[in-house]
Amino acid sequence: MPKKVKAAEAAKPKKTKAPASKTKKSAQASTEKALKAKDKRTPSAKKAKKASKPAAAETAQLLASEVVFDGPLFRVLRDRLIEPGGHENVRDVIRHNGSVVILAMDNAKRKKDPWIVMERQYRHAANRFLWELPAGKLEAGEDPLAGARREFEEETGYHARKWKPLVEYYASPGFLGESMKVFVAEGLAAGDARPEEDERIEIRLVRLSELLRMIDKGAILDGKTLTSVLLFARKTERKRGK
Repeated sequence: MPKKVKAAEAAKPKKTKAPASKTKKSAQASTEKALKAKDKRTPSAKKAKKASKPAAAETAQLLASEVVFDGPLFRVLRDRLIEPGGHENVRDVIRHNGSVVILAMDNAKRKKDPWIVMERQYRHAANRFLWELPAGKLEAGEDPLAGARREFEEETGYHARKWKPLVEYYASPGFLGESMKVFVAEGLAAGDARPEEDERIEIRLVRLSELLRMIDKGAILDGKTLTSVLLFARKTERKRGK
C-alpha cells in the first residue's frame, strides 16, 4: 500500500507558473523601448521641439529715431520702439562710442600692495574734484585696447608693457548707451603726458591698500574707480586664497 500512494503522488503534475504569452511580452517590450526612446531624444529632435516654440524677442523693434542733440562727445536720440514683450514706448537715449578705463599698477617691489596710478581733476557735472582712474572716450570704430593705450599715455605719460581686460559694464543703462571697458596695465615706464587743452589733471601714485581705505571712508565717489578697484581687489584676494 505505501508504495502505491507514493506512485500516485509522483504522478500528480507539479504546479508551475504559467509563462506569459509571447504577445504580452512583445507588447511590454515595445512600450519600454518607446519610453526609452522618448527620454533619449537625439539633439536634433530636441532642437526641433525647442524651435517649434515661439521665442520671445530679446531686442526692441525700432519704429522711428530723431536726433535731439548732436555734440562732440555724444548724441541724444528720441526713439520710438516696440520693446521685448510687445509694449510700445518712447525713450530718450544718449549714444556714445564707449570708454576705456585703465587700472595701472607698479608692482615691481610690492606685488601684494602695488602703487595704482590715480588722477584728481575737477568735474563740472559733479561740481567738485574727484579722484579717478585714468579713462577716456573711444573714437568711432577704434579698438578698445588701442584706445586704452592712447588715453593712458596722453593723460599720464606712462607706458605699460602688459595689458589684460578686467571687465566691461554699463554705467547707467537706463538712458546712457556708453559701455566702459576696463583694462589692467602692468610694467610701467614714465614718460611725458600730453593732456588736451581743457584737461587739468593731477597725477598721483596711491597704494592699493590706501585706495581701499579711501573707498571705505567715502573719499572715492567716481563709479568707474569704485567698480574697477573693488573687483580687482576681490579677484586678487581670491587668487591668493587658492
